[in-house]
Amino acid sequence: MNDAYVMLNCDLGAEAAIIEELKEIEQVVDVFETIGTHDMLVKLQAENFEKVREIVSRNIQQIKKVRSTSTLIKKES
Repeated sequence: MNDAYVMLNCDLGAEAAIIEELKEIEQVVDVFETIGTHDMLVKLQAENFEKVREIVSRNIQQIKKVRSTSTLIKKES
């Protein structure tokens, strides 16, 4: 399993609805609202890099009112 962290920005006031949609994605482990450069941090667990990319591009980036994403994939030791 690969851990990945997706930082996202969204339209003001859309946080609660986006969190509910994110929680419906099977690979989403946790969602945190944040203060700072990004509005939320999403933790994913997926089989491989390609699956992470698919989830981010086909699921997360397609949620209405998500403005941008930035993904970090945990490096395996």
